[in-house]
Amino acid sequence: MHERVLIIDDEPNVCLELRLSLATEAYEISEAHSALEALELLADSPFALIVLDIRLPDMDGLELLAKLRQDEISVPAVIVTAFGKVPIAVKAMKLGAIDFLEKPVHPGELRQVVAEALRRNPPKANRQAESFDGYVRAARLSLKLHLFAKAKRCLAKAFVLNTKSAEVFNLAGVLAEVLEDYKGAKKNYGQAIRLDKTYEPAQQNMRRLFEVDHFGASDEPVNLGN
Repeated sequence: MHERVLIIDDEPNVCLELRLSLATEAYEISEAHSALEALELLADSPFALIVLDIRLPDMDGLELLAKLRQDEISVPAVIVTAFGKVPIAVKAMKLGAIDFLEKPVHPGELRQVVAEALRRNPPKANRQAESFDGYVRAARLSLKLHLFAKAKRCLAKAFVLNTKSAEVFNLAGVLAEVLEDYKGAKKNYGQAIRLDKTYEPAQQNMRRLFEVDHFGASDEPVNLGN
């Protein structure tokens, strides 16, 4: 089965150039000329990769990427732009972009970047089952990105593999806390401490809640662990 690539650019001529650049490879290529059209296509069927222009008529590429992450559509993205500014690149990478190209894009460079992106980020159907550590890392990252539904799913999968991990209970406590379930947060932090009395992240998080309860504020930050 050919890997599916979605080109998102509001200029049909640019889409055609990018499509022709990838025509020599065995990809199934689709096009979207707006963010809304892209969201509809991505909601209907999975893609292995998106090639995303930074400027779109209804929202910019970074806004679209943020929306995809908010909706837990984790398709890898290669950002293409005529404006090669470092802050844009940094923001794109923080939103999950895996590479960054400046216009005009050389066909050979595009093919190389797309091939490497797909090699490093194969479609989920072809990936090996994720490990306990993988679920924990994904949950921690999801919490950092405020992808709380994804964090919950990752933690649930981690709990299936290990029901006695202080690290997982601590992350579950953080999730409960950010969702304003403070009773659930204390319960999870407490369970983490019972499992490992030396686990400092849970100790710190419990201290913070205690100080907030008794003094109205705390200087202790949320601790997600390593």
